[in-house]
Amino acid sequence: MKLARNGTGPEIFESLQGEGVSAGTPSVFVRLSLCNLHCRWCDTPYTWNWVGTSYAHDSDTPGAPRKYRREDEIVELDIEKIAAHVLTFRARNFVLTGGEPLVQGRELARLAALLRERDPACRFEIETNGTLVPPPELDAFVAQYNVSPKLANSANTPAEREKAESLRFFAACERAWFKFVAASPADLDEIRQIQTRYVIPAGRILLMPEGTSSEALRDKARWLAPLCQEHGYRLGDRLHVHLFGNKRGV
Repeated sequence: MKLARNGTGPEIFESLQGEGVSAGTPSVFVRLSLCNLHCRWCDTPYTWNWVGTSYAHDSDTPGAPRKYRREDEIVELDIEKIAAHVLTFRARNFVLTGGEPLVQGRELARLAALLRERDPACRFEIETNGTLVPPPELDAFVAQYNVSPKLANSANTPAEREKAESLRFFAACERAWFKFVAASPADLDEIRQIQTRYVIPAGRILLMPEGTSSEALRDKARWLAPLCQEHGYRLGDRLHVHLFGNKRGV
């Protein structure tokens, strides 16, 4: 399985879930490498923004795009080693994230099966961009999907970011919560269109401000809050940014 590398080892760490309906829950994070999208504001570009690609990112400077060497950012581990490592932590809520973890969905199914076999208390959340349908053998273990469909502000094309089959799957799944990253009030129109197109209950939608600092998050939350009240959405946040800043692996 391909995991993001943090220093000399895999990016596996224990912290608090920072986003979504389970925010604040003690959790073990397993960050997988690889993604099928390329969001301009992505906070984990080291999982996909490789040297030789033409993707733009907000961290780019004129004439100097920020790129990562694939061989420096990926570590491959077998399922047994990953399971042994994550079970050394106290928390039993496992957040499988990325990148886009469902790119490696079948490998995740094997990991989940092994962890549940060793400790029935293991619970699994998956952070996904909503473009891939999880394989049935993985879905059987997932307690919660945190689905973050990307909007035009991500700089992905409509064909890349909106996949009808997978969005219908998640809309029909009561274990799926939709987390939309909002950069401006204009994003609401696009969010409302997606909600209508896929019949997503308002109570399963969270609006989360885009930003990598407490100040930026608070500024956007001020205009997001009344929109949530008006449309029956939940207001999301990025607890980890407030607690730790924009850092990897905390």
